Amino acid sequence: MTTWITICDTCKRDDWADSGREQTDGEALAALVETSAAGSEQVRTRRVSCLMGCKRSCNVTIQAEGKLNYTLGEFTPDAETADAIVEYATLHAASGSGQVPFRQWPQPVKGHFVTRMPPLPATDIAEAAE
Repeated sequence: MTTWITICDTCKRDDWADSGREQTDGEALAALVETSAAGSEQVRTRRVSCLMGCKRSCNVTIQAEGKLNYTLGEFTPDAETADAIVEYATLHAASGSGQVPFRQWPQPVKGHFVTRMPPLPATDIAEAAE
């Protein structure tokens, strides 16, 4: 099953305005993650404009149908970070539940988890209660 990495391409770190760069930090991270994930059969990427985590930019989500989903943030847009995000997503894809044991987490993602969301129910909750 495919795990998706969704990257916020509008994220700007606190120092962005003074950096003189036109490209947002989110765009930079997205390009790096896309490059790192290129050719993967288990991981796909997509960009969105705003994950509403501005205080913790750069933000990404790790998602797959029927699995735990995660939001991570406060990243520096660099190749090591991008590789770690893709490595974590690959482990997520290999997991039946989406849960990856802490000891397997790549070091650059540790401390960056913001939320963990359960998968959506497979049936309508009203139907399940009947």
